[in-house]
Amino acid sequence: MAPADSNSATDSSPQAQPPAAGPPSNATSSSPPEDSGNLVLEVPKKMIEKAEENVPLPHWVVLAIIVLIIGAILLAGYFICCKFLRRKKKGKKSEKKGLLGKGGPDMNFGQQALGQDEEEEDVEEVAEKEKETDDKQQFLGNLNYTVDYDFTSNQLTVGIIKATDLVGMDMSGTSDPYVKIYLMPDKKKKQETKVHRKTLNPIFNESFQFKVPFAEIGGQTLVLAVYDFDRFSKHDMIGQIKLNLNSIDLGQTYETTKALSPPDDDKEYLGDLCFSLRYVPKAGKLTVNVLEAKNLKKMDVGGLSDPFVKIELMQNGKRLKKKKTTIKKRTLNPYFNESFLFEVPFEQISKTELRITVYDYDKLGSNDAIGLVHVGYTASGAGLRHWTDMINAPRRPIAQWHTLQEIEGGDK
Repeated sequence: MAPADSNSATDSSPQAQPPAAGPPSNATSSSPPEDSGNLVLEVPKKMIEKAEENVPLPHWVVLAIIVLIIGAILLAGYFICCKFLRRKKKGKKSEKKGLLGKGGPDMNFGQQALGQDEEEEDVEEVAEKEKETDDKQQFLGNLNYTVDYDFTSNQLTVGIIKATDLVGMDMSGTSDPYVKIYLMPDKKKKQETKVHRKTLNPIFNESFQFKVPFAEIGGQTLVLAVYDFDRFSKHDMIGQIKLNLNSIDLGQTYETTKALSPPDDDKEYLGDLCFSLRYVPKAGKLTVNVLEAKNLKKMDVGGLSDPFVKIELMQNGKRLKKKKTTIKKRTLNPYFNESFLFEVPFEQISKTELRITVYDYDKLGSNDAIGLVHVGYTASGAGLRHWTDMINAPRRPIAQWHTLQEIEGGDK
Protein backbone atom coordinates (compact mmCIF):
# COMPACT_ATOMS: atom_id res chain seq x y z
CA MET A 1 0.00 0.00 0.00
CA ALA A 2 2.92 2.31 0.61
CA PRO A 3 4.10 2.41 -2.97
CA ALA A 4 0.58 3.32 -4.15
CA ASP A 5 0.41 6.34 -1.89
CA SER A 6 3.77 7.52 -3.05
CA ASN A 7 2.61 7.43 -6.66
CA SER A 8 -0.54 9.39 -5.95
CA ALA A 9 1.44 11.98 -4.13
CA THR A 10 3.77 12.19 -6.96
CA ASP A 11 0.85 12.67 -9.46
CA SER A 12 -0.86 15.42 -7.45
CA SER A 13 2.25 17.60 -7.11
CA PRO A 14 2.70 20.29 -9.76
CA GLN A 15 4.95 19.42 -12.54
CA ALA A 16 7.76 21.81 -13.63
CA GLN A 17 6.91 23.67 -16.94
CA PRO A 18 9.60 24.45 -19.49
CA PRO A 19 10.50 28.14 -19.81
CA ALA A 20 8.35 30.07 -22.36
CA ALA A 21 10.04 31.05 -25.52
CA GLY A 22 10.24 34.82 -25.43
CA PRO A 23 11.91 37.50 -27.46
CA PRO A 24 15.56 38.04 -26.81
CA SER A 25 16.49 40.68 -24.27
CA ASN A 26 17.70 43.09 -26.96
CA ALA A 27 14.52 42.83 -29.09
CA THR A 28 13.25 46.32 -28.15
CA SER A 29 16.50 48.03 -28.96
CA SER A 30 16.90 46.22 -32.22
CA SER A 31 13.36 47.02 -33.65
CA PRO A 32 13.26 49.71 -36.35
CA PRO A 33 12.08 53.24 -35.27
CA GLU A 34 8.41 54.15 -36.05
CA ASP A 35 7.65 56.91 -38.63
CA SER A 36 6.70 60.32 -37.14
CA GLY A 37 3.77 60.62 -39.57
CA ASN A 38 2.32 57.40 -38.28
CA LEU A 39 2.58 58.70 -34.71
CA VAL A 40 0.59 61.83 -35.69
CA LEU A 41 -2.11 59.68 -37.26
CA GLU A 42 -2.19 57.31 -34.27
CA VAL A 43 -3.05 60.12 -31.82
CA PRO A 44 -6.52 60.91 -33.28
CA LYS A 45 -7.13 57.16 -33.63
CA LYS A 46 -6.41 56.63 -29.94
CA MET A 47 -8.68 59.54 -29.08
CA ILE A 48 -11.44 58.02 -31.20
CA GLU A 49 -10.96 54.60 -29.58
CA LYS A 50 -11.10 56.07 -26.07
CA ALA A 51 -14.17 58.10 -26.96
CA GLU A 52 -15.88 55.00 -28.34
CA GLU A 53 -15.07 53.10 -25.19
CA ASN A 54 -16.46 55.85 -22.94
CA VAL A 55 -19.40 56.97 -25.10
CA PRO A 56 -21.50 54.34 -26.84
CA LEU A 57 -21.90 56.26 -30.16
CA PRO A 58 -21.31 55.25 -33.75
CA HIS A 59 -17.86 55.76 -35.18
CA TRP A 60 -18.88 58.51 -37.69
CA VAL A 61 -20.71 60.57 -35.05
CA VAL A 62 -17.65 60.66 -32.83
CA LEU A 63 -15.51 61.64 -35.80
CA ALA A 64 -17.88 64.50 -36.72
CA ILE A 65 -17.87 65.85 -33.15
CA ILE A 66 -14.09 65.89 -33.07
CA VAL A 67 -13.93 67.69 -36.45
CA LEU A 68 -16.37 70.36 -35.16
CA ILE A 69 -14.32 70.88 -32.03
CA ILE A 70 -11.11 71.31 -34.02
CA GLY A 71 -12.84 73.73 -36.41
CA ALA A 72 -14.17 75.82 -33.51
CA ILE A 73 -10.69 76.03 -32.02
CA LEU A 74 -9.20 77.19 -35.34
CA LEU A 75 -11.95 79.77 -35.85
CA ALA A 76 -11.44 81.18 -32.36
CA GLY A 77 -7.73 81.47 -33.02
CA TYR A 78 -8.38 83.36 -36.25
CA PHE A 79 -10.57 85.94 -34.50
CA ILE A 80 -8.03 86.41 -31.74
CA CYS A 81 -5.28 87.10 -34.30
CA CYS A 82 -7.45 89.65 -36.15
CA LYS A 83 -8.26 91.46 -32.92
CA PHE A 84 -4.60 91.56 -31.99
CA LEU A 85 -3.64 93.07 -35.37
CA ARG A 86 -6.33 95.77 -35.08
CA ARG A 87 -5.08 96.77 -31.65
CA LYS A 88 -1.58 96.98 -33.04
CA LYS A 89 -2.67 99.35 -35.83
CA LYS A 90 -4.59 101.54 -33.39
CA GLY A 91 -1.54 101.66 -31.19
CA LYS A 92 0.58 102.97 -34.08
CA LYS A 93 -1.99 105.69 -34.88
CA SER A 94 -2.15 106.76 -31.24
CA GLU A 95 1.65 106.91 -31.14
CA LYS A 96 1.63 109.30 -34.11
CA LYS A 97 -1.00 111.46 -32.42
CA GLY A 98 1.02 111.33 -29.22
CA LEU A 99 4.13 112.52 -31.03
CA LEU A 100 2.20 115.51 -32.35
CA GLY A 101 0.69 116.15 -28.94
CA LYS A 102 3.99 115.88 -27.06
CA GLY A 103 5.33 118.81 -28.97
CA GLY A 104 3.30 121.11 -26.73
CA PRO A 105 1.15 124.02 -27.82
CA ASP A 106 3.51 124.84 -30.71
CA MET A 107 3.05 121.41 -32.24
CA ASN A 108 -0.71 121.56 -31.71
CA PHE A 109 -0.74 124.92 -33.38
CA GLY A 110 1.23 123.49 -36.29
CA GLN A 111 -1.22 120.61 -36.57
CA GLN A 112 -4.17 123.02 -36.54
CA ALA A 113 -2.45 125.21 -39.11
CA LEU A 114 -1.84 122.18 -41.31
CA GLY A 115 -5.50 121.21 -41.05
CA GLN A 116 -6.59 124.78 -41.81
CA ASP A 117 -4.32 124.87 -44.87
CA GLU A 118 -5.83 121.64 -46.14
CA GLU A 119 -9.35 122.99 -45.54
CA GLU A 120 -8.47 126.24 -47.31
CA GLU A 121 -7.09 124.30 -50.28
CA ASP A 122 -10.31 122.27 -50.44
CA VAL A 123 -12.41 125.45 -50.26
CA GLU A 124 -10.35 127.05 -53.02
CA GLU A 125 -10.72 123.98 -55.23
CA VAL A 126 -14.51 123.96 -54.69
CA ALA A 127 -14.68 127.71 -55.40
CA GLU A 128 -12.67 127.29 -58.62
CA LYS A 129 -14.92 124.46 -59.76
CA GLU A 130 -18.04 126.53 -58.97
CA LYS A 131 -16.56 129.47 -60.83
CA GLU A 132 -15.83 127.32 -63.87
CA THR A 133 -19.38 125.95 -63.72
CA ASP A 134 -20.84 129.46 -63.43
CA ASP A 135 -18.73 130.64 -66.38
CA LYS A 136 -19.97 127.74 -68.46
CA GLN A 137 -23.55 128.42 -67.38
CA GLN A 138 -23.27 132.16 -68.06
CA PHE A 139 -21.87 131.76 -71.56
CA LEU A 140 -24.89 132.45 -73.75
CA GLY A 141 -23.29 132.94 -77.16
CA ASN A 142 -21.59 135.62 -79.28
CA LEU A 143 -22.98 138.37 -81.50
CA ASN A 144 -21.16 139.97 -84.41
CA TYR A 145 -22.40 143.49 -85.27
CA THR A 146 -21.36 146.87 -86.72
CA VAL A 147 -22.13 150.48 -85.80
CA ASP A 148 -21.77 153.42 -88.19
CA TYR A 149 -22.83 157.05 -87.80
CA ASP A 150 -23.38 159.51 -90.65
CA PHE A 151 -22.66 163.03 -89.37
CA THR A 152 -24.27 164.61 -92.45
CA SER A 153 -27.68 162.94 -92.15
CA ASN A 154 -27.50 162.31 -88.37
CA GLN A 155 -28.29 158.69 -89.03
CA LEU A 156 -27.06 155.76 -86.94
CA THR A 157 -26.81 152.46 -88.81
CA VAL A 158 -26.59 149.21 -86.87
CA GLY A 159 -25.65 146.04 -88.74
CA ILE A 160 -26.47 142.63 -87.27
CA ILE A 161 -24.19 140.16 -89.02
CA LYS A 162 -24.43 136.84 -87.20
CA ALA A 163 -24.62 135.05 -83.87
CA THR A 164 -22.62 131.99 -82.86
CA ASP A 165 -22.82 129.31 -80.18
CA LEU A 166 -26.18 130.44 -78.82
CA VAL A 167 -27.78 128.61 -75.94
CA GLY A 168 -30.48 126.11 -76.88
CA MET A 169 -33.78 127.27 -75.40
CA ASP A 170 -36.14 124.69 -76.90
CA MET A 171 -36.67 121.09 -75.81
CA SER A 172 -34.89 119.90 -78.95
CA GLY A 173 -31.71 121.73 -77.91
CA THR A 174 -32.02 124.44 -80.57
CA SER A 175 -33.51 127.96 -80.68
CA ASP A 176 -35.47 130.22 -83.03
CA PRO A 177 -33.34 133.35 -82.55
CA TYR A 178 -33.92 136.92 -83.59
CA VAL A 179 -32.37 140.22 -82.46
CA LYS A 180 -34.22 143.23 -81.09
CA ILE A 181 -32.44 146.58 -81.56
CA TYR A 182 -33.28 149.82 -79.76
CA LEU A 183 -31.71 152.86 -78.10
CA MET A 184 -31.87 153.80 -74.45
CA PRO A 185 -33.13 155.72 -72.58
CA ASP A 186 -35.92 156.49 -75.09
CA LYS A 187 -36.91 152.96 -76.19
CA LYS A 188 -39.33 154.57 -78.63
CA LYS A 189 -38.29 152.80 -81.81
CA LYS A 190 -37.61 149.10 -81.51
CA GLN A 191 -36.58 147.12 -84.57
CA GLU A 192 -36.09 143.40 -85.06
CA THR A 193 -34.37 141.00 -87.39
CA LYS A 194 -36.06 138.07 -89.06
CA VAL A 195 -36.52 134.87 -87.07
CA HIS A 196 -34.17 132.02 -87.97
CA ARG A 197 -35.67 128.62 -87.24
CA LYS A 198 -33.93 125.85 -85.31
CA THR A 199 -30.36 127.11 -85.28
CA LEU A 200 -27.74 128.20 -82.78
CA ASN A 201 -25.58 129.96 -85.38
CA PRO A 202 -27.91 132.27 -87.34
CA ILE A 203 -26.60 134.54 -90.10
CA PHE A 204 -28.69 137.74 -90.27
CA ASN A 205 -26.86 140.32 -92.46
CA GLU A 206 -29.49 142.99 -91.76
CA SER A 207 -29.13 146.75 -91.22
CA PHE A 208 -31.28 149.15 -89.17
CA GLN A 209 -31.32 152.95 -89.10
CA PHE A 210 -32.04 155.39 -86.29
CA LYS A 211 -32.32 159.18 -86.55
CA VAL A 212 -30.23 160.60 -83.74
CA PRO A 213 -29.01 164.22 -83.61
CA PHE A 214 -25.29 164.59 -83.07
CA ALA A 215 -25.86 166.51 -79.85
CA GLU A 216 -27.72 163.51 -78.38
CA ILE A 217 -25.66 160.63 -79.75
CA GLY A 218 -23.21 160.62 -76.82
CA GLY A 219 -25.98 160.02 -74.28
CA GLN A 220 -27.48 157.04 -76.09
CA THR A 221 -26.95 153.38 -75.27
CA LEU A 222 -27.40 150.80 -78.00
CA VAL A 223 -29.14 147.62 -76.85
CA LEU A 224 -28.94 144.40 -78.87
CA ALA A 225 -31.16 141.75 -77.29
CA VAL A 226 -31.22 138.21 -78.69
CA TYR A 227 -34.54 136.38 -78.18
CA ASP A 228 -35.86 132.90 -78.77
CA PHE A 229 -39.14 133.12 -80.68
CA ASP A 230 -42.08 131.05 -79.44
CA ARG A 231 -45.47 131.34 -81.09
CA PHE A 232 -47.49 130.04 -78.17
CA SER A 233 -45.66 131.44 -75.16
CA LYS A 234 -43.50 134.31 -74.01
CA HIS A 235 -40.36 134.97 -76.04
CA ASP A 236 -37.38 134.22 -73.84
CA MET A 237 -34.36 136.48 -73.96
CA ILE A 238 -31.17 134.52 -74.56
CA GLY A 239 -28.83 137.42 -73.80
CA GLN A 240 -28.04 141.02 -74.62
CA ILE A 241 -25.31 143.54 -75.36
CA LYS A 242 -25.33 147.15 -74.18
CA LEU A 243 -22.99 149.60 -75.89
CA ASN A 244 -22.53 153.19 -74.74
CA LEU A 245 -22.10 155.15 -77.96
CA ASN A 246 -19.77 157.64 -76.27
CA SER A 247 -17.29 154.81 -75.69
CA ILE A 248 -16.53 154.17 -79.39
CA ASP A 249 -15.10 156.23 -82.24
CA LEU A 250 -18.07 157.19 -84.43
CA GLY A 251 -15.74 158.62 -87.06
CA GLN A 252 -15.29 155.15 -88.55
CA THR A 253 -17.27 151.95 -88.79
CA TYR A 254 -17.12 150.00 -85.57
CA GLU A 255 -17.22 146.21 -85.92
CA THR A 256 -16.83 143.70 -83.11
CA THR A 257 -17.91 140.33 -81.75
CA LYS A 258 -18.94 140.24 -78.12
CA ALA A 259 -20.31 137.64 -75.73
CA LEU A 260 -23.92 138.03 -74.66
CA SER A 261 -24.67 139.12 -71.11
CA PRO A 262 -27.53 137.67 -69.04
CA PRO A 263 -30.91 139.45 -69.21
CA ASP A 264 -31.63 142.25 -66.75
CA ASP A 265 -33.74 141.38 -63.75
CA ASP A 266 -34.88 144.93 -63.04
CA LYS A 267 -37.31 145.14 -65.96
CA GLU A 268 -40.89 144.90 -64.79
CA TYR A 269 -42.82 142.00 -66.21
CA LEU A 270 -46.47 142.84 -66.92
CA GLY A 271 -47.86 139.52 -68.17
CA ASP A 272 -48.77 137.74 -71.41
CA LEU A 273 -51.87 137.85 -73.59
CA CYS A 274 -52.99 135.22 -76.11
CA PHE A 275 -55.40 136.02 -78.94
CA SER A 276 -56.08 134.86 -82.47
CA LEU A 277 -56.57 136.86 -85.68
CA ARG A 278 -58.64 135.80 -88.69
CA TYR A 279 -59.19 137.82 -91.84
CA VAL A 280 -61.47 137.03 -94.81
CA PRO A 281 -60.37 139.25 -97.75
CA LYS A 282 -63.47 138.83 -99.90
CA ALA A 283 -65.89 139.60 -97.09
CA GLY A 284 -63.59 142.22 -95.56
CA LYS A 285 -64.08 140.85 -92.04
CA LEU A 286 -61.47 140.80 -89.30
CA THR A 287 -62.12 138.55 -86.28
CA VAL A 288 -60.24 138.98 -83.03
CA ASN A 289 -60.64 136.17 -80.48
CA VAL A 290 -59.26 137.07 -77.05
CA LEU A 291 -58.38 133.71 -75.51
CA GLU A 292 -56.59 134.18 -72.19
CA ALA A 293 -53.95 136.05 -70.20
CA LYS A 294 -51.43 134.81 -67.66
CA ASN A 295 -49.12 136.13 -64.96
CA LEU A 296 -50.66 139.61 -65.02
CA LYS A 297 -49.24 142.31 -62.80
CA LYS A 298 -50.84 142.60 -59.38
CA MET A 299 -52.85 145.81 -59.26
CA ASP A 300 -55.11 145.46 -56.19
CA VAL A 301 -54.19 145.66 -52.53
CA GLY A 302 -55.02 141.99 -52.07
CA GLY A 303 -52.40 140.97 -54.64
CA LEU A 304 -54.88 140.26 -57.46
CA SER A 305 -56.55 142.13 -60.33
CA ASP A 306 -59.92 142.43 -62.03
CA PRO A 307 -58.76 142.29 -65.66
CA PHE A 308 -60.58 142.98 -68.89
CA VAL A 309 -59.33 143.59 -72.44
CA LYS A 310 -60.10 146.53 -74.74
CA ILE A 311 -59.60 146.17 -78.52
CA GLU A 312 -59.25 149.34 -80.59
CA LEU A 313 -59.32 149.38 -84.39
CA MET A 314 -56.95 152.07 -85.63
CA GLN A 315 -56.36 153.59 -89.08
CA ASN A 316 -53.76 156.27 -89.75
CA GLY A 317 -53.43 156.85 -86.01
CA LYS A 318 -57.18 157.41 -85.49
CA ARG A 319 -59.46 155.12 -83.52
CA LEU A 320 -62.43 153.87 -85.56
CA LYS A 321 -64.01 151.31 -83.25
CA LYS A 322 -63.44 149.83 -79.81
CA LYS A 323 -64.78 146.75 -78.04
CA LYS A 324 -64.30 145.21 -74.59
CA THR A 325 -64.35 141.79 -73.00
CA THR A 326 -66.15 140.94 -69.79
CA ILE A 327 -64.45 141.60 -66.45
CA LYS A 328 -62.85 138.65 -64.68
CA LYS A 329 -62.86 139.17 -60.92
CA ARG A 330 -59.88 138.56 -58.64
CA THR A 331 -57.50 136.71 -60.95
CA LEU A 332 -54.12 137.13 -62.59
CA ASN A 333 -54.75 134.37 -65.13
CA PRO A 334 -58.12 135.15 -66.71
CA TYR A 335 -59.72 133.00 -69.38
CA PHE A 336 -61.94 134.95 -71.84
CA ASN A 337 -62.47 133.11 -75.17
CA GLU A 338 -64.50 136.02 -76.55
CA SER A 339 -64.67 136.97 -80.24
CA PHE A 340 -65.07 140.39 -81.81
CA LEU A 341 -65.81 141.17 -85.47
CA PHE A 342 -64.58 144.24 -87.34
CA GLU A 343 -65.33 145.18 -90.95
CA VAL A 344 -62.14 146.10 -92.77
CA PRO A 345 -62.15 146.21 -96.59
CA PHE A 346 -59.14 144.60 -98.23
CA GLU A 347 -57.93 147.92 -99.69
CA GLN A 348 -57.75 149.34 -96.14
CA ILE A 349 -56.08 146.41 -94.41
CA SER A 350 -52.59 147.80 -95.03
CA LYS A 351 -53.54 151.00 -93.12
CA THR A 352 -55.13 149.15 -90.23
CA GLU A 353 -53.71 148.21 -86.87
CA LEU A 354 -55.04 146.92 -83.58
CA ARG A 355 -54.24 148.27 -80.13
CA ILE A 356 -55.14 145.66 -77.54
CA THR A 357 -54.87 146.78 -73.91
CA VAL A 358 -55.36 144.86 -70.67
CA TYR A 359 -56.95 146.91 -67.87
CA ASP A 360 -57.59 146.40 -64.19
CA TYR A 361 -61.20 147.31 -63.44
CA ASP A 362 -61.76 149.74 -60.57
CA LYS A 363 -65.32 150.31 -59.41
CA LEU A 364 -64.64 153.53 -57.55
CA GLY A 365 -61.83 155.12 -59.53
CA SER A 366 -60.46 155.02 -63.07
CA ASN A 367 -59.38 151.75 -64.65
CA ASP A 368 -55.63 151.18 -64.55
CA ALA A 369 -53.90 149.96 -67.70
CA ILE A 370 -51.64 146.94 -67.09
CA GLY A 371 -50.05 146.66 -70.54
CA LEU A 372 -50.79 146.70 -74.26
CA VAL A 373 -49.99 145.00 -77.57
CA HIS A 374 -49.73 146.65 -81.00
CA VAL A 375 -50.60 144.51 -84.04
CA GLY A 376 -50.48 145.65 -87.67
CA TYR A 377 -48.21 146.74 -90.52
CA THR A 378 -47.07 149.76 -88.49
CA ALA A 379 -46.16 147.53 -85.54
CA SER A 380 -42.83 145.81 -85.03
CA GLY A 381 -41.57 142.52 -83.74
CA ALA A 382 -44.18 140.00 -82.65
CA GLY A 383 -47.04 142.35 -83.54
CA LEU A 384 -45.91 142.72 -87.14
CA ARG A 385 -45.13 139.02 -87.40
CA HIS A 386 -48.59 138.02 -86.14
CA TRP A 387 -50.30 140.39 -88.57
CA THR A 388 -48.23 139.13 -91.52
CA ASP A 389 -49.02 135.51 -90.66
CA MET A 390 -52.72 136.37 -90.63
CA ILE A 391 -52.57 138.00 -94.09
CA ASN A 392 -50.60 135.06 -95.52
CA ALA A 393 -53.15 132.53 -94.21
CA PRO A 394 -56.59 133.95 -95.12
CA ARG A 395 -59.72 132.51 -93.48
CA ARG A 396 -57.59 130.72 -90.87
CA PRO A 397 -57.39 131.82 -87.21
CA ILE A 398 -53.76 132.44 -86.21
CA ALA A 399 -53.18 132.34 -82.44
CA GLN A 400 -50.09 133.72 -80.71
CA TRP A 401 -48.91 134.80 -77.28
CA HIS A 402 -47.72 138.39 -76.79
CA THR A 403 -45.84 139.95 -73.90
CA LEU A 404 -47.54 143.09 -72.64
CA GLN A 405 -45.59 146.30 -73.19
CA GLU A 406 -45.38 149.33 -70.97
CA ILE A 407 -48.06 151.98 -71.38
CA GLU A 408 -46.73 155.29 -72.64
CA GLY A 409 -48.41 158.60 -71.88
CA GLY A 410 -50.27 158.85 -75.14
CA ASP A 411 -51.55 155.28 -75.02
CA LYS A 412 -53.41 155.46 -71.71
